Parts: sequence; structure tokens; C-alpha cells
Amino acid sequence: MDNSGAEHKQPERDRIFTKAEPVAPPVATFTVSARSKPPDYPVFAYLRENYGNLRINEVDSLFGFVEKSTLYGGRQFVGRELSDKDVEQLNSAGIGIRIPMSNHVVERKEYKLNQWLLRKYHVAGNSIICTNDDLARWIREDFPDYRIDGSVIKNIKSHKKIEAAMELYDSVVLPMPVNEDLEFLAEIRNKDKITLFANAGCALTCPSRMCYPSISKLNKGRGGEFQCSQPIKDRDLLGMVDFPLEPYINLGFHRFKLLRARPSSMTGF
Repeated sequence: MDNSGAEHKQPERDRIFTKAEPVAPPVATFTVSARSKPPDYPVFAYLRENYGNLRINEVDSLFGFVEKSTLYGGRQFVGRELSDKDVEQLNSAGIGIRIPMSNHVVERKEYKLNQWLLRKYHVAGNSIICTNDDLARWIREDFPDYRIDGSVIKNIKSHKKIEAAMELYDSVVLPMPVNEDLEFLAEIRNKDKITLFANAGCALTCPSRMCYPSISKLNKGRGGEFQCSQPIKDRDLLGMVDFPLEPYINLGFHRFKLLRARPSSMTGF
């Protein structure tokens, strides 16, 4: 008998699958470092190698350099880290980029010269990191789709300064040492607008942070030299450390910044 046209009938038994459910939203999200990433290294391969412990929906954004700019701060610009293809793929996946325009000194004329760069990446979901309040205001006025983040370089560590910063910035990154003061953190309002460090390097115990102004000068391309307070000011050198996130999540914080550990170094990048 020819049964070639017969339909398969599922035998009566327990099914081995369950109903598909939407992926639950993450408890915490992370902005992760793209520092020193070669621009030709595919960005999702980079994420898998360096942050493979994170689910993709936990990655809110990557911070790093795009084209050269005199507005950069935080780290000295030595080359591009995020390529055009990286940015396109990240944005298509719902992941933003955070451009570190955190130079201390910015003049209006200089801002105008850098507007082409701001215009290129002006997409909802992308962010600009600022230290200079004037720059933050100019970008807010001319490029309203950007999220404007107050840089950790601002060293905001009082409730009064946090409240003042909230009037200008969409989010504020607090300095690493405040992570150890849970009472201080508990009293912060608008915790959803705060970014805390998930790990820390040399800035955790640095008494000076003189490196940041020197980097701002270097990135202007007008000379200068890198300065670090380690040779002249004592501090505990702890290397890279991780913070336990559960206490912060229990307090209501859900946004974290994650550095990439630099092998055999006292800091991250």
C-alpha cells in the first residue's frame, strides 16, 4: 500500500517544548569600553571576546573614539577605535555609541569646527560624554537627539552637585570612590540617571587625577606631556577591582560602566 501522501500524526505523549516567551528586560545595563579596539576588528567579535559574560541586551552602549577630534578627553587620542561599520551594526542592534568629548577646555569656534562629526553620529540612542558644561549646552541646543552624559572627570561627589548636574545632563557618571559609601548612594534621587562603575582601576585611589587636564591639552594637538600623580603622591595601588553589583541594584541603580582590564597593569582601559 502506498502511504507517500499520508500526513504524519503526532503520537499522544507529553510535548518536549514550552511556549515561547519574550526575553525579560535586563536587571542592569552596561556601557562598555572600546578603548584600544582596532577599528578593523569586527565589533561583535570584540564584544564576544571581551564581554562575553554579558547578554547582548545588557549592553547599552560602547564608548570609544571615532574620527579625530580636539574635543576628546579622558584618554589620549592615538587612533580610531569604532569604525563606520561598527557604528552601523551597533545602532542596528539597538546599541548606542558614546563619544568622549570630555575635554576640559572648549571654545565656541572649536565647537563649530567639530559640528561635522556631531552631525554624522546624531542618531537617537547615541551619546556624547561631556566635562565642559558650555559644550553640553551647545550640543543640547543643536543636536537634541543625543543623550548627554556628565563625565566622571567632573568628579561630582556631593548631593548638591548631583542635583545641579541633573538639570543639564541626561545621566551622570559618578567617581569610583563613591561606590564604597552606600549611605551616600541611598540618598541620591533619580537613581535611574546615575551611572556607577562596575569595576575600577587607578582612579579609585588617586588623590589628584592630574592626568585628565594633561590629556585634554594633548588632544588639542598643541604640545604638552602626559602627567600622572603616582610618582609624587602616595596611594594604595590596588590594580583592577570589581564591585559587587547586587547592593547597588538593591538600592535602585541599574546603569553601570565597565572597563576592560589591561593585563599586568594597575588600571583599565
